[in-house]
Amino acid sequence: MSAIALLTDHHSYYLYAGRADMKKSFDGLCGIVRNELGREVNNREVFIFLNNRCTHIKLLLHESDGFTLFYRRLHKGRFTLPSASPQEGSIRLSTTDLLSMLQGLNLHRSEKRA
Repeated sequence: MSAIALLTDHHSYYLYAGRADMKKSFDGLCGIVRNELGREVNNREVFIFLNNRCTHIKLLLHESDGFTLFYRRLHKGRFTLPSASPQEGSIRLSTTDLLSMLQGLNLHRSEKRA
């Protein structure tokens, strides 16, 4: 079983600040990591990609024996983005941030009350 199913603090999570073509698979997403983020895919980092409408998400993880790709599509609503500014093309997320994002919780933005 893949470690991706655990989503623990043993990994660092990086949300790609751009929008990815969800037709991309392992090699295409690794290309984004290398060419646009200037990073190498390794066993300690998980890279997160969203489509233009923020209705599809992919998580890419390299493990010792290969790659794992987690893909989720929402029927309603959109994934909520963190309010942090991108650093070198990505936003670092905590495990809690990622789990909140996947569950559709809006813990990242404050609303102005009248």
